[in-house]
Amino acid sequence: MRIKICGITSYVDAMTAIEAGADALGFVFYEKSPRYISPLNAQKIISKLPPFVEKVALFVNESAQTINTHCKESGATLAQLHFTPTDELVNALEVPFLKVSRAKNAQDILEYKNEYRIVDAYCEAYGGAGKRINIEWFDDIDCSKIILAGGLDSSNVASLKKYGFYALDVSSGVEISHGKKDSQKIQDFIKNAQ
Repeated sequence: MRIKICGITSYVDAMTAIEAGADALGFVFYEKSPRYISPLNAQKIISKLPPFVEKVALFVNESAQTINTHCKESGATLAQLHFTPTDELVNALEVPFLKVSRAKNAQDILEYKNEYRIVDAYCEAYGGAGKRINIEWFDDIDCSKIILAGGLDSSNVASLKKYGFYALDVSSGVEISHGKKDSQKIQDFIKNAQ
């Protein structure tokens, strides 16, 4: 099971996640988030990371130009689009990207079903609210291209193995406070996910 630890704001937390076995790190470039990090500060972390770790930049309602610029400046390798992008925006992106479905109902999890995508629980705020999606919606669904997010922690992650998700994306479930990760929670989450 692949794991993304999102909401990274420090080099220490980044290395803690990597050493525990995380495959990807998320950097939130959404200024209204309590986990916001500037592209410059993200670059200071990313430039010191070991190879073969995906560096994901999270965006909300930004232009293709901003997404391209911030990814280039920070060294992010993948853009996470936490909004519904237009075809025009997608065509103008110069970086690989993932779309996010903010699911209100079972039908929403089928959005972008032919693409690798993140499926998160819908909430008014964007990301990291710790709200859990209704897991029964995934019964009898091909989950092999779904990266599941929302309300995950070490106590519930083992129960997800049977669904065959491509990956899991966790933020608040491994935190001490917004943007500050807990080493033990990260280790427990990854161990229980495997």
